[in-house]
Amino acid sequence: MEKLDLDIPLSSVTLKGDLIIPENARAIVIFSHGSGSTRFSSRNRVVAELIQKQKIGTFLFDLLTEEEDKLYENRFNIDLLSDRLIETTQWLMDYKNIKDLPIGYFGASTGAASALRAAAYFKKKIKAVVSRGGRPDLAITELPQVTAPTLLIVGGLDVAVIGMNKMAYGQLESVKKIKIIPGATHLFEEPGKLLEVADLAIVWYKRHLVNKKE
Repeated sequence: MEKLDLDIPLSSVTLKGDLIIPENARAIVIFSHGSGSTRFSSRNRVVAELIQKQKIGTFLFDLLTEEEDKLYENRFNIDLLSDRLIETTQWLMDYKNIKDLPIGYFGASTGAASALRAAAYFKKKIKAVVSRGGRPDLAITELPQVTAPTLLIVGGLDVAVIGMNKMAYGQLESVKKIKIIPGATHLFEEPGKLLEVADLAIVWYKRHLVNKKE
């Protein structure tokens, strides 16, 4: 397994990212975290480690610099976060170690909106999207352009976000599924609930991401 701490040189800033590529990797998942979170998100890292065991690489990165993150408004600037994800994805597509691997997204909270916007931008180059407790409604106008099979996972106790996801689900025209996990709140902090998220994501990626070529 190859582990790399990368500097991502974008047009306006340099971001930090952690790339892990299992031996004989079959695909890679780029994580887009939620507001106030970073590449060190404990929940995303738990999911990432389980995905890696399926011979799928993971890339967790900071969408904002430390300085930018101090400005609270930036955490909810979906335009900015989407642009960062798009530019980072483009950079990763050309990166020597993984440029031939199929790419998927895993978006959490507001990160799901940027993941779906980026998926709409790249169209068939993105093979699968999973949203965990996401806000896909913040990408509502782009949802009809998403071609990637999309799985929306929501906690059964996260009532407001369930409604937002159901509204967004109706706008998606790609292969899609919504899964509500009983007894889970927004952050899936209850025992075993995050593992349920990971299991659902892995099944989705195995079905739609692995071995999917242009």
